[in-house]
Amino acid sequence: MIIDDVAGLRRVLQGNRVIAVVGLSPNWNRPSYFAAKYMLEHGYTIVPVNPGASEILGQKCYPDLAAIPVKVDMVDVFRKPEDVMPIADTAIRIGAKCLWLQLGVINQQAADKASAAGLDVVVDRCVKIEYARLFGGLNYAGVNTGIISAKRPPCQPLQQ
Repeated sequence: MIIDDVAGLRRVLQGNRVIAVVGLSPNWNRPSYFAAKYMLEHGYTIVPVNPGASEILGQKCYPDLAAIPVKVDMVDVFRKPEDVMPIADTAIRIGAKCLWLQLGVINQQAADKASAAGLDVVVDRCVKIEYARLFGGLNYAGVNTGIISAKRPPCQPLQQ
């Protein structure tokens, strides 16, 4: 199912705690590094996927999704839109629950295929921005979300 509403985004972020970040850069100034570091600091398990690195953010890095030995809930994609279809195919094959395509990563065919296979799909959104927007992490330096609320629901703690 394509997710594009606040309730759906909250559900996805609360229910998918192990995130494989495809295209995670080892460079601290890249958006993928910043977003993954933020999610790691907020209790998520980050599994870097980058064939050119052995470790990123203190986590063992894997060359592709199929090489990851643990169950992945969400596949967060920081790759060009034309690279997404094989990633979507592998996300389906490994039993991921969600395919999240980052800002600017729009591949409708891959999104439709993942959705038809039963995955929740988020397109053209940033995990870090949505988490901060929905669970209270934005301030004057953040993004104007248009949501006005003095009370936000807490994100469920990571269960071991």
